[in-house]
Amino acid sequence: MQRIIAPSVLSADFGHLERDIRMLNDSRAEWIHIDVMDGVFVPNISFGFPVMKPIRQASPKFMDVHLMIIDPEKYVERFVEAGSNLVTFHLEATKEPRKCIDLIRKAGAKVGISIKPATPIEELREWLPDIDLVLVMSVEPGFGGQSFMPHSIEKVAGIRKMAETLNPNLMIEVDGGISSKNARLLFDAGAEALVAGSAVFKAADPRQEIINMLNA
Repeated sequence: MQRIIAPSVLSADFGHLERDIRMLNDSRAEWIHIDVMDGVFVPNISFGFPVMKPIRQASPKFMDVHLMIIDPEKYVERFVEAGSNLVTFHLEATKEPRKCIDLIRKAGAKVGISIKPATPIEELREWLPDIDLVLVMSVEPGFGGQSFMPHSIEKVAGIRKMAETLNPNLMIEVDGGISSKNARLLFDAGAEALVAGSAVFKAADPRQEIINMLNA
């Protein structure tokens, strides 16, 4: 299985965003993770289309967009138009997951579904055959710098087992409290992509921390 690190620019220095994107371009991180928050689904507000476009212009890397917004079906096409390669929406944030899936796919991007820490993995079963990725939140969505929830490892293993028959090509991504200390446990459980914010951008050597996670 592949190993991918997706640094979250939510933890970047927005006074020097271009510098930080250049650093990621020169690193072994294959993806750039964009957290979009609306202040309703989660108790915080981040950025949207105006910030995504210059990031897309500054980096050729795979843009991994995580929508923490209610009614994502209203916006998913615009996120693809802004440069998203993968758009992930929260199962808890919409009454129309099928519509979200179809809109993202039709717009030309890969489709992801995310679940909060308390959401049972069984709720994903219906949708696994039709998506490319599941994003497991290993902290409560909305804020960076939280501590990793260990039960997320079991959730990853459970989703991987479920996907064996429903979608063997499914990717599993994990977001929240990720560092080189727990990366191996998640990779071993069946995750292929790890989102890291503070661990990368607050490290003395961010590029080396990415390597440390990949080699964990």
